[in-house]
Amino acid sequence: MFDQALVGKEYPCFAMEVEKGRLRLFAQAIGETDPVYLDEQAARAAGYRSLPAPPTFPFTIAMEANQPLLVLDDLGVDKTRSVHGEQSFTYYRDICAGDTITGRQRVAEMFEKKGGALLFITTETRLTNQNDEPVCDLRTVIVVRNG
Repeated sequence: MFDQALVGKEYPCFAMEVEKGRLRLFAQAIGETDPVYLDEQAARAAGYRSLPAPPTFPFTIAMEANQPLLVLDDLGVDKTRSVHGEQSFTYYRDICAGDTITGRQRVAEMFEKKGGALLFITTETRLTNQNDEPVCDLRTVIVVRNG
């Protein structure tokens, strides 16, 4: 299962248009009550171009494009033996409704622990906006239980 040759692999680009309704639903789903995330007038008054994406929304963009699962498919992993172990974000610019976000995922590292019982896969995804400006880097760790 462990294939070091996948380290450095880049997956095809993906893109998503960020929609107001989707941002509102996401904000409500995570319990966000700040009007900036729900009301466009409040967002503009706060200096945003439109409704901003809540801080963890970029992972939704990657998930919709099936990105975290691509490396598991390449490894032939039974997805029921994997968990989302860690997620980090580095932000550069706001993501707002109306933006078109493009991304590309790369396998950054893979290593085993517990004598090979656990496989850790780290991927990095750079998200850019329609102006080709970086908006967010995602670093995702997936843990696979072997055996």
